[in-house]
Amino acid sequence: MPTRPHPGLEIDGFTLGEKLHTGGFATIWEVTHPDHALPMVMKVPTILDGYDGPTIVGFEVEQMISTRLSGPHVPRVIGIGGFEVMPYIVSEEIDGGCFLPLFQTAPLPLSDVLEVAARMVAAVADLHRQQVIHLDLKPENFLQRKSGEMVMVDFGLSRHDRLPDLLAEEFAIPMGTYPYIAPEQYLRCRDDLRSDLFALGVMLYGLATGRTPWGNPKTLREVRKRLWRDPEPPRAIRREIPEWLQEIILRALSVDPMRRYQSAAQMAFDLGHPGQVTLTARAHKLKRDGWLTVFDRWRVMRKIRRFSTPNSVAAQLALVPVIVVAVDLSPEGEPLAEALRRAVTRMLMIEPDARIACVNVIKTARIGIDQGTDNQGNNLHVMRLVQLKAWADGIKLPDHRLTYTVLEGPDPGQAIIDHAKTNHVDQIVMGARGHSTTRRYLGSVSAQVVAEAHCSVTVIRVPETWVRT
Repeated sequence: MPTRPHPGLEIDGFTLGEKLHTGGFATIWEVTHPDHALPMVMKVPTILDGYDGPTIVGFEVEQMISTRLSGPHVPRVIGIGGFEVMPYIVSEEIDGGCFLPLFQTAPLPLSDVLEVAARMVAAVADLHRQQVIHLDLKPENFLQRKSGEMVMVDFGLSRHDRLPDLLAEEFAIPMGTYPYIAPEQYLRCRDDLRSDLFALGVMLYGLATGRTPWGNPKTLREVRKRLWRDPEPPRAIRREIPEWLQEIILRALSVDPMRRYQSAAQMAFDLGHPGQVTLTARAHKLKRDGWLTVFDRWRVMRKIRRFSTPNSVAAQLALVPVIVVAVDLSPEGEPLAEALRRAVTRMLMIEPDARIACVNVIKTARIGIDQGTDNQGNNLHVMRLVQLKAWADGIKLPDHRLTYTVLEGPDPGQAIIDHAKTNHVDQIVMGARGHSTTRRYLGSVSAQVVAEAHCSVTVIRVPETWVRT
């Protein structure tokens, strides 16, 4: 008979206290250990006396994956126990509580929708960078730290690029929570990170409208309908939702993964730059598609067995990088700006699907800059935006893959670093001016960015022959 969890039970130095939660597949317990002062919880799977294969395999998957994760968006794992006595996972207790009660108050004010969505997308982007697809994202599986970060839990259905997919090997049925499951998950695909973006779209729809796009299906037969039936447009439910937000939500909910956002970083970028979201016909929709359109879609989708095979998580992310280009717009920086444009053009030959985010920094500590105008009274922010767009004209990219941002701050290097981190940027490209005694002893913006940025940095210099001529 296996050991059952109960208050006062001691196992591997951990002592169980109060039961905090009973779920469908596991119980959560307060737990202490003499060597660990931080608040902790123990998760124990609910294993019946008979065969309970999915629960057992799912818990094995969660143990394998959770111990390999790190960062603020996942719980820190303290210890795990095997099935010989009692399987468990002990992790830090997240101090901000569960996200579900907030979700249940939807629809939220639009400013809150965007703030919450940005935190959720940031967490998913971090998880994908660790080569893990969650595959069961829903409000119950998000916790919140008091410091603001969203924390994802429950990795029992997840997929790690570098681990065997035990669930796919042993079970042939689609797995996930029906209101949030992506169409490709219904078709038994478990290796596409865009499935998580679909679930984010469902939650964003819910936060904005107070409903889920396809209701609360109870059977797989009901889930199958989302292969051909579009949801009611958010603006038909709540007219004050802006068109750009409807564009983001409906793009995330596209049936074909190729028509969705291709990375959480791309989705985060649009949420942070609403004025630069490219609007398509779906942004203006106020009613669902007509029966003839739906019938034509049904004729195609009822025969589909799989969408195009995705690459690994790492390969999918590599195909759609977000590249920040920091452009010096001063007159003396023209040769460097030209060299930077040539370098970006070459990069796009290697990364044809990259998104280019053009930035310039107004240093607010300079005399006359704090007021935001030049000596002639022109708005510096607007002028720099115009100059950035003129600089980017030579890159020849469609508008939806180019964005323009003017940053402000006393420290240009830090402004670039913070912008890249906030927007989950994959690479920073910037220029460096010639050598000087001042730069040698006080440092340069490019050196600061190279030293402190969380992502790759490419520094471009003007050839000496260009400077002399």
